[in-house]
Amino acid sequence: MKFLLTSNGLSTPAISRALFGLVGKPSSETFIAFIPTAMNVESGSKDWFINDLENILKQGVDSLDIVDISALPKEVWLPRLEAADVLFFSGGNSPHLMRWIIESGLREILPDLLATKVWAGISAGSMVVSPTLILGNKDKQIYYESVFGYSANEGLGLVDLYIRPHLNSPDFPHATKDYLDSVAEEVAGKIYALDDWSAITVVDGKVEVISDGEYLVLN
Repeated sequence: MKFLLTSNGLSTPAISRALFGLVGKPSSETFIAFIPTAMNVESGSKDWFINDLENILKQGVDSLDIVDISALPKEVWLPRLEAADVLFFSGGNSPHLMRWIIESGLREILPDLLATKVWAGISAGSMVVSPTLILGNKDKQIYYESVFGYSANEGLGLVDLYIRPHLNSPDFPHATKDYLDSVAEEVAGKIYALDDWSAITVVDGKVEVISDGEYLVLN
């Protein structure tokens, strides 16, 4: 399986090159299915979401489809995911994304899809591939459970490491070195804390860091 796990999407040329290197063909021949589901419950301005899409379009991709697995029946979304080279998961609310990966039926077929496709994630879309959501935003988890009556703590377990996006961002109080040092012993695996200009690739378990900014590796 091949993964590009980012904090902020295709925010640098190096991260973009890494994606198409995983795909194995140029951007002009690459079909991306973008799954926006994680952002559906986020309030406020969606300028960050638009920027994520614009960063993909700047690469000159062959096709960019938007496929919401929470809004469409499986017989509609599945063929569109099967046609893509990259399954690109948006940032947003990780419990909401996990809920719909499970309830839509996507979880069961991911191993088959990822045998030939690349998983690319932004923020929440990166965090859900870990064994648990222990490093997720606690406020978002509490909000989601109180409003939707759904608690999601498990991740997909597709990789044996943990991602903490938005390192050192003032908007994310749980993305600092001090906080991560304080919880690292509770996390049963290596932690990659990535700022918005950093990402990792994971190919059959082998990890490579791509960064024009700052990152931390703990545990």
